[in-house]
Amino acid sequence: MLLAMRVLWYRASSSSSTSREGTTWRQASYLTWGVLQERVMTRTYGATETDPGEKFKDSQFLVFMNRILAFTVAGLYCALTKQPRHGAPMYKYSFASLSNILSSWCQYEALKYISFPTQVLAKASKVIPVMMMGKLVSRKSYEYWEYLTAALISVGVSMFLLSSGPDGSTVTTFSGIVLLAGYIIFDSFTSNWQDALFTYKMSPVQMMFGVNVFSCLFTVGSLLEQGALLESLRFMARHSEFTAHAVLLSVCSACGQLFIFYTINQFGAAVFTIIMTLRQAFAILLSCLIYGHTVTVVGGLGIAVVFMALFLRVYARSRMKKRSKKLPPGESPVQKV
Repeated sequence: MLLAMRVLWYRASSSSSTSREGTTWRQASYLTWGVLQERVMTRTYGATETDPGEKFKDSQFLVFMNRILAFTVAGLYCALTKQPRHGAPMYKYSFASLSNILSSWCQYEALKYISFPTQVLAKASKVIPVMMMGKLVSRKSYEYWEYLTAALISVGVSMFLLSSGPDGSTVTTFSGIVLLAGYIIFDSFTSNWQDALFTYKMSPVQMMFGVNVFSCLFTVGSLLEQGALLESLRFMARHSEFTAHAVLLSVCSACGQLFIFYTINQFGAAVFTIIMTLRQAFAILLSCLIYGHTVTVVGGLGIAVVFMALFLRVYARSRMKKRSKKLPPGESPVQKV
């Protein structure tokens, strides 16, 4: 199973300039980010024998920290290296920025109501809204096998979710589902809007800089308006462990954003979603090992169906690519995403 997932990863993200070491580094960055995300949002800080400790509650502050570091890294990179001439209107970054902030906020908040493995596997169904947004935003067309594998992913996710026992009240469960749906919708729009922005021939780091300029403005404005910025800074002062986790979370997020923009630019939004879903398989395993989550037999079968669908998706893509190379001169293959 692990060997198959490694093969699937390299085939889905195949590029002659991408090294095995670079792939491992990026995977480690995202897995660390996933583990820390669950730790920060679901566990207490400062617990002792007499004091149960306190949880950090403001997801928006974490989004702000992630974006300010990503903005700094991208700005320094653009200043120190030669970049293509910028031609995109700045206001267009604001749409991707706002949807990115909302998706990140929904993602953090959802962990207050559902388990991390549930959240991670639900993200696999992003293939479906990404395809829908691709039709709406980028006017893309898809093959029949892409719809088939998307349906299989939905079936697998449903098996996993329905096999899990109830965790909390109905209202709490419904809140988690609503937040997950919000995350998937906003994130699907973000990737497709960024895909469309790349027609201006910008570099991935320029994209990262432009999006995070607006993200920093939006998040700091909201935090100041709500008075949440100072309270979050006080929480950091009280708990040095949280400070370390939040900073490392932001570093992993910034590194991950570089990979996101590069992948969308080179392969498109749908392929990016497939690659990220493979990383989520390892995240589920790590979460179960570290935080003690249980998976039923039906849930395990659901996970297997999801990744079988992803394997079929990449296999069909490679077959289509080989077939297009065999076409006689003058015939143009179907445009792929």
